[in-house]
Amino acid sequence: MRIGVIGAGQMATALGSGWVKAGHEVLIGGRSTRRAADAAERIGPGTRHGDLRQAAQFGEVTLVAVSGTAVVDAVRQAGGEDGALAGRPLIDCSNAVAPTAFTGPAPGAFVLAEDAVAERIAGVAAGAHVVKAFNVCAAEVWAGADRRYEGRPLGVPLCGDDPDALRTVATLVADLGGEPVLAGGLDRARYLEGLAVFAMGLWFAGYDARAVLPSTVSGSSAG
Repeated sequence: MRIGVIGAGQMATALGSGWVKAGHEVLIGGRSTRRAADAAERIGPGTRHGDLRQAAQFGEVTLVAVSGTAVVDAVRQAGGEDGALAGRPLIDCSNAVAPTAFTGPAPGAFVLAEDAVAERIAGVAAGAHVVKAFNVCAAEVWAGADRRYEGRPLGVPLCGDDPDALRTVATLVADLGGEPVLAGGLDRARYLEGLAVFAMGLWFAGYDARAVLPSTVSGSSAG
């Protein structure tokens, strides 16, 4: 499968590397083609690079992997309003965390700078099938070799409205060793975005966010 990546940061290289290893073709597109070339080189031989519009035109699937506060503008620059992404899955892995979050006291400093980012993307990506995915785990998790949690594949929530797009993204999740979790339509992506930022605040405050959502299996076996 051909995957165009809008963005050249850590998530772009982490997910792109996993997909290249799974046999997919990847093109990294950036505002700076030099930075895109560097990201492609980090991913490995055969990875292509270009600008944002080239990434949009390349992919059977497109991943937008830029900061949540810049993602709508990046989709516009890639030609989203002109239909450059129409008819294909567009994966949004962003989190619009306020810039002050990482300098203020956790967890209170971790707030959303913008609400409903995935829905905003859908508003400027004419005809694209937006799927929210990969926004809960940090790039370091996807860059690592072990993508399991307590012996089970990492669960990746997916929010989207198009069944075919969801199936395609679910395949890409499985190719990375994850387990797709169908979490509802795109209107539920805003809750997923809020959950990710809430969990970040707990992690940075020194809490184990996993303990907040224990498995019901764990509860039933505790007695």
